[in-house]
Amino acid sequence: MSHVSSASLPRAGRAQAGLSDTTLKVLALVLMVMDHIHYFFGFTGLIPEWFSMLGRLSAPLFLFCTVEGFAYTHDRRRYFWRIWAISAGMGLLQFLMMYAKVGVRPDGFFPMNAVFMNFVILIPIWQGIDWLRHKRILPGLLAVVLPLAWPFLFLILYSTADGTPAAWLLDTILAALAYTALPAWSFIMDGGGFYILIGIALYLLRGRRGLQAAAYVVLTMLFYFVVPYLQLSSLPDFQFSQMFTLAYEWFGVLSVIPMLLYNGTRGRGMKTLFYVFYPAHVYILYALSWALYLILH
Repeated sequence: MSHVSSASLPRAGRAQAGLSDTTLKVLALVLMVMDHIHYFFGFTGLIPEWFSMLGRLSAPLFLFCTVEGFAYTHDRRRYFWRIWAISAGMGLLQFLMMYAKVGVRPDGFFPMNAVFMNFVILIPIWQGIDWLRHKRILPGLLAVVLPLAWPFLFLILYSTADGTPAAWLLDTILAALAYTALPAWSFIMDGGGFYILIGIALYLLRGRRGLQAAAYVVLTMLFYFVVPYLQLSSLPDFQFSQMFTLAYEWFGVLSVIPMLLYNGTRGRGMKTLFYVFYPAHVYILYALSWALYLILH
């Protein structure tokens, strides 16, 4: 992966109007924690739904910040491997919970937080886009196509299972890879295919903030409002109000406001905090929810 010249880095050293990258990340962290409090403790009936409604803004903001972080980093390889390590570690735990039932809460609940898996898929695609822009056609096409095609290849290989021990072992290895070393977008509950497509659009239009914002709004409403509406409206008990009370993933469209307020500066950074905080808070909240579940039951 190529490096970025210092000339393209955000300006620093003086106050500017708007929100810095750090401010956007802190906002996303706060909204994410609210969402996850509802996610982990919803079984109590005490956490209001609006915690998760506001939390819909979190993932798009992290995506926007990752687009900027990838574009400005001095070392894209190191940037990728740091994110990959977190993704693979959390993916391994999720795999063990799903397939070996290790560390699953007594009610069968376990965390499926995997936003970093999306970034592991997107970063090679973004690099491939840059290679294509610089006429490096073959590596560019491979970097773009392979992460997108991997879930389809997985299905082809997985469907060859014939019930033998060898087939079972192959299926287990493939599933483990799809959650860890080679994440498959079709396996991601915390993001997935639509999120990947929005991430590609944000990178393609980076530097043209108006078009970038417009594309984000259109794609978000298409993927998270129009598509769910078409799916749900065929149900006999569907009411349009449910698009505001149940199918509210599209609330994330409001994150376009802080995106437009981004001033192109890094801010204080606090890089270590952001990388450590995500996995740490997930498993701390999970452990606390487990303890509270045992107390209540």
